[in-house]
Amino acid sequence: MGKRTAKVGITGRYGTRYGANLRKRVKKILIAKKAKHFCHWCGKFTFKRGAVGIWKCSNCGKIMAGGAWTLNTNNGTTVRSTIRRLREIQEK
Repeated sequence: MGKRTAKVGITGRYGTRYGANLRKRVKKILIAKKAKHFCHWCGKFTFKRGAVGIWKCSNCGKIMAGGAWTLNTNNGTTVRSTIRRLREIQEK
């Protein structure tokens, strides 16, 4: 049996509905959601999405709050770097 969704991939389930550009955007989001992300505790690519905003490492069992579609959001990264910078200033 041949591959049925060579171009559209995971968004093949939508068929011809919703337009090509929207399906391309959704494809990018769904691929990021289904991918395994890096665990900073055990050092492996084992973080998977359990529910909206809840990510779990299948290797070490750590659970972390993150974004709905990706483990690290842009705003979360900004906040973490700001907190780190303020802690360094406070320690000096």
